[in-house]
Amino acid sequence: MSTNLDLYLERAAQAQAEADAATLDNVRDRCMRSANAWIVMAERVERMERQRVENEAAKASLTTG
Repeated sequence: MSTNLDLYLERAAQAQAEADAATLDNVRDRCMRSANAWIVMAERVERMERQRVENEAAKASLTTG
């Protein structure tokens, strides 16, 4: 999962850099939308990973308890 997270964060940074370098408003806006979309995907991966860890911990406590 961290591979996907790393990829999404890299893409977000790349899109942000492109937005910062853009001279046309429409290009800047497109790049910012792209960066925001990559950030949302990264946040989703982080939430899913956190939930997976919590679920595994809950299962472990049920089997040991």
